[in-house]
Amino acid sequence: MKHDNSKFPFDEDNYTHNINRLNERSLDRRGFMKTLVGAAGLFAVSTLPWGAVAAKELLSLGDKAYPMKKIVKVSQIGIGDSVKFTYPGEHDDALLIRLGENKYKAYQNACTHLRCPVLWDKKEGDMICPCHHGKFDVQSGAPTAGPPRRPLPEIIVEVQDGTIYATRVKRYEA
Repeated sequence: MKHDNSKFPFDEDNYTHNINRLNERSLDRRGFMKTLVGAAGLFAVSTLPWGAVAAKELLSLGDKAYPMKKIVKVSQIGIGDSVKFTYPGEHDDALLIRLGENKYKAYQNACTHLRCPVLWDKKEGDMICPCHHGKFDVQSGAPTAGPPRRPLPEIIVEVQDGTIYATRVKRYEA
């Protein structure tokens, strides 16, 4: 006599046994791993567009065009003095320093350590971050003391008709 194992040995409306035996092993370890790998692959593929946007932005940083912005008239800033301004955006604080008759240096004045404001110390001839006693060289923007390890981003300036203009941000070279 042959037994039919595909039938339940009890009535289906039996409340003590609520597992449908034909479907109880539909997701075994191999099935779970396939689902897990598939979900990870789907997640990886879905992030590719954002990675492409980020790579495009990073590769074109040096070629990014900024608008020319008036900072100050040459007659309004003495040798050794500084002027605060914003560039390239309205929330990007910057500092212009007149070093000589025709020599100007400008940097974004957020410290590269923790973004504290950098101040010009005319007496010492240094740019100083008061938060952690960081110092930056005025000629290159490179850190000379304290915790900062990267130079300040330099802003390229031009003089036209007696007025100093910010023209672009120099790309940081590692």
